[in-house]
Amino acid sequence: MASFLFMGMLGATAMVSCEDDLEFREPIGTDMSVPGKVSNVTVENLPGKAKLTYSLPDNSNLLYVKAVYKLASGKAHEVTSSFYSNSLMVEGFADTEPHEIKLYAVSRSNVSSEPVTVTVQPLEAPIWKVFKSLQVTNAFGGYNLAAANAEEDNVSIIVMKENVFREFEVDNHKSVFTSAKDILSKIRGMDTINYEFRIFVRDRWGNSTDTSTVNVKPLFETQLKKSDFRAFVLPGDAPQVTNGARLEYAWDNRLGWPYVSFTHQSNGGDQPHMITFDTGRLTKLSRIWIRPFPEWVPTEQFYYLTTMKKFEVYGSANPSLNGALDESWVLLGSYEVVKQSGTPYGQDTPEDRIRAAAGFNWDLDLDAPKVRYIRIKCLENFAGGTAQSINELSVFGDTRD
Repeated sequence: MASFLFMGMLGATAMVSCEDDLEFREPIGTDMSVPGKVSNVTVENLPGKAKLTYSLPDNSNLLYVKAVYKLASGKAHEVTSSFYSNSLMVEGFADTEPHEIKLYAVSRSNVSSEPVTVTVQPLEAPIWKVFKSLQVTNAFGGYNLAAANAEEDNVSIIVMKENVFREFEVDNHKSVFTSAKDILSKIRGMDTINYEFRIFVRDRWGNSTDTSTVNVKPLFETQLKKSDFRAFVLPGDAPQVTNGARLEYAWDNRLGWPYVSFTHQSNGGDQPHMITFDTGRLTKLSRIWIRPFPEWVPTEQFYYLTTMKKFEVYGSANPSLNGALDESWVLLGSYEVVKQSGTPYGQDTPEDRIRAAAGFNWDLDLDAPKVRYIRIKCLENFAGGTAQSINELSVFGDTRD
């Protein structure tokens, strides 16, 4: 019985303690006096925004400071900062004109001070920088859209296409929504006809740039016939493993072991491993598709062992037979495979596996001459070595004479 009474008293004490804590943390007070104003306000103008730094009023009842201003839409916008800070950021400006900001100190009783009015004049907004840097170039089977987003702001690059009513509407498939510093969108699967798009940039406050008209005509692209491919082993090329894998398995349209091109680290040495093959015809190449080989440990791991992490692709119309990477070869591209999940080595996520199982498309240099022979040089694999494995590859380009 005594134990029961003790536990009951302990519970009641805990309840009172909780109530006391809640009452202590309650932000609403009873002091209805008007708080003093902020002072010594300084303005730091930034791209599309401004930072305001100030001195807080000497008031124990102060809860926060708020800034009130209007955006380009005419809509009032409000930003608050607690009394633990002496600065706040006003954002959402799309021009470099002066803007009036009213600063209020607000008490725990939700009483506002008299406003302090300051003027900010933001620098050029990120959306305009992105818009001015926009570049759209024709590519094989589509186009590439590139832009610089130095502030890494959240921007939307809106691409509009003409519908059946000859009206321009947003194409979400081609539009880009990102905060990346270097924006690059590669659109493929388009016919080789003329297209007209209208493009503008928008931010999260609804501000928009002007609209630019862009004409695109994708370059012709087709897949090279794998039946024409042949191994073309040159001095310096790495030997294949001896337990079943062959270079020709890289283009046999079969997946899994042993249908994989697999170089051998031991007798291939620790230098970058190379393989060479003949596509059978002189072609203006556009891209190469490579599917890595999955190891089963115990579930398939694509970003593992001899999967290429950093590699280069070379092309030649008439390569030197001594195997040297001399002037007879042209660099078509340098690449790096990145596991987007960022999980540790040997721990691919389901999304990682789906992405790798679909293979990776690597664009080749559009300014490169026509080539017939391809050489792949593995600089580093995911295990830290230089051996390479390719489960399957395809090559694309303009095969027309």
